[in-house]
Amino acid sequence: MELKELPKCPVETTLKLLSNKWKVLIIRDLLSGTKRFGELKKTLETITQKVLTTNLRDMEEAGLVMRKVYSQIPPKVEYTLTDIGYSLAGVLDAMTDWGSGYKEYLKLLEKQKK
Repeated sequence: MELKELPKCPVETTLKLLSNKWKVLIIRDLLSGTKRFGELKKTLETITQKVLTTNLRDMEEAGLVMRKVYSQIPPKVEYTLTDIGYSLAGVLDAMTDWGSGYKEYLKLLEKQKK
């Protein structure tokens, strides 16, 4: 991805790079370390192989993920976050905190209705 392709607004840039739920969930899974394609597919239960492949390629092109191919049979491919990919941990932490807070908010609303 080139600088000229990115929006001027930093929030919009972040949204462009994390444009769908799958990318955010892939980053979540890779924050704990390197994963093989099959491991990612298994943890992302409902994702199709095509969608996972497309998202990983997009993330690799953007410099968020590094792909390592081992020349063996059967083929072995591993995915790891790059340093800039790991720097998104704070964004995901903030999303976790907000999501937890929102669930607590809904619980309070339900109690008030009773």
